[in-house]
Amino acid sequence: MTLRKFAGLGALLPLVMPGLAMAADEAAAPVLNSGDTAWMLTSTALVLFMTIPGLALFYGGMVRSKNILSVMMQCFAITGLVTVLWFIYGYSIAFDTSGMEAGVVNLNSFVGGLSKAFLAGITPASVTGPAALFPEAVFVTFQMTFAIITPALIVGAFAERMKFSAMLIFMGIWFTVVYAPIAHMVWSGPGSLMGDWGVLDFAGGTVVHINAGIAGLVCCLVLGKRKGFPTTPMAPHNLGYTLMGAAMLWIGWFGFNAGSAAAANGTAGMAMLVTQIATAAAALGWMFAEWLTHGKPSALGIASGVVAGLVAITPAAGTVGPMGALVIGLTAGVVCFFCATSLKRKLGYDDSLDAFGVHGIGGILGAILTGVFAAPALGGFGTVTDVAAQVWVQAKGVGLTVIYTAVATFIILKVLDAIIGLRVTEEEEAVGLDLAQHNERGYNL
Repeated sequence: MTLRKFAGLGALLPLVMPGLAMAADEAAAPVLNSGDTAWMLTSTALVLFMTIPGLALFYGGMVRSKNILSVMMQCFAITGLVTVLWFIYGYSIAFDTSGMEAGVVNLNSFVGGLSKAFLAGITPASVTGPAALFPEAVFVTFQMTFAIITPALIVGAFAERMKFSAMLIFMGIWFTVVYAPIAHMVWSGPGSLMGDWGVLDFAGGTVVHINAGIAGLVCCLVLGKRKGFPTTPMAPHNLGYTLMGAAMLWIGWFGFNAGSAAAANGTAGMAMLVTQIATAAAALGWMFAEWLTHGKPSALGIASGVVAGLVAITPAAGTVGPMGALVIGLTAGVVCFFCATSLKRKLGYDDSLDAFGVHGIGGILGAILTGVFAAPALGGFGTVTDVAAQVWVQAKGVGLTVIYTAVATFIILKVLDAIIGLRVTEEEEAVGLDLAQHNERGYNL
């Protein structure tokens, strides 16, 4: 009887085994995490919100009334241009990891390949993520929004004097030659140059802010000063817009920093907290520094301080604690104030909307201080045990980014200037770029 039972079970095995194999495959298959997916979708929308309308309003209010549409138009055009280039090849050369090997320096340590060009192989079923998973399509879009805002930040350095056609060509080339390779070197994982160095850049202090700030400085030096600078008054025409834009940037930055955890977890929660603390401290730091220096605090000053704090905490958001965030924010507010005012006046460069003074300086400061406050001994949550060694690694990352970006940006600008010219004419500059470049007015009087 017992033997017959076993024989019966044996007869059932061919029927049962396919089902067991299918169950095992399903168990081994990656499982989408709906909570992480929802957070990454939200973060992606928040980061896009930083450029349009946030940055467009922030910059638009700071220029003269005859140039407001030109700045907003540049932000919108860059959003469209980078989106298409990201789809065609940008995502691939930034995040294609084929040919990379940890500890081995080769071409793929500097730039990715083209195996993901035109987003090849990405389907609704494609997933990614460090632990719990979310759709790769969401990751593509999330990183796209970073690629959009970085060149848009550069606009603040050359506002009111660059031809729209030259701007479009410059941004397309700069995105290809500078942004995507730097993103790959920092963020593409084992085998990437700065990743293997151990550079800490949680959400883009190097990739976004130092990159854009240095490019902005080179742009304003190559293009030269605006007509009448610095003797002609060039006060912001609508600081209400600037304050609204700064508020939108502050809100959107939670997607920028907390979203870079790539999960709805404790790291995202702490990144959100330290972002808020650093930003508030920087706003107060800039405000009080200006108050003591000039006698009165200004709306433009506190808005600029907000952005300085957001910039400085960006590379550190995933590894520093609240006390570190307070120090980073306060330091950034004070240092960026003096760089955007006293240093700019002393050296005489015309960084129209302080892209270098806030993003370049704030990014460098934040990147270096990340090496200090990521240490658990100083309240951080990173793995830093030797602060001096990590600061040296951070400095190497800053140095490489500064040199590479400065040289590449200079070459791109000089070639374009020789071929098509970069600046509008003096007459067009006097009339304003809204009318001269777009045949429109921001305000009809």
